[in-house]
Amino acid sequence: MTENELSERIIGCAIQVHKSLGPGLLESAYLECLWFELKEIGLKVEKQKPLPLIYKDVKLDVGYRLDLLVENKVIIELKSVEALNDIHVAQVITYLKLSGCKLGLLVNFNVLRLVDGLKRLVNNL
Repeated sequence: MTENELSERIIGCAIQVHKSLGPGLLESAYLECLWFELKEIGLKVEKQKPLPLIYKDVKLDVGYRLDLLVENKVIIELKSVEALNDIHVAQVITYLKLSGCKLGLLVNFNVLRLVDGLKRLVNNL
C-alpha cells in the first residue's frame, strides 16, 4: 500500500475518533483510540516508537518517540492544542528526516472540524 493510500485510511480513522470523542481531551486519549482504530482495519501500527539520532555514525538515544508509525511508512504526530504552529511542523519534518519516511501527518484533535487540524508533510529525501 502506498503512502497516499495509507494516509486516506489514517485520516478516515482520525475522523472517526474525532467524531466520537470531540475536541478537548488529552493527546494520550486520542493516541490510544487512533491506534485502536488503525489496528482494527488491519494496519501494522507501532505506538510511541523510539527514534534514535545517528550522529557521526553513532546511534544516540535522545528520547525522540514517534506517536504512531503506520506500516513503517507514515509517521503520525498527534496534538491537542489551541493551534498548530511552526514548531509542530518542524518536529514532524525532523522525524521524517531522521526516520527516512516520506510522509508525516500532523493531527490536532482540539478543533471543531478535524480537517482544520490536519497537516500533511512530505520528506523529499
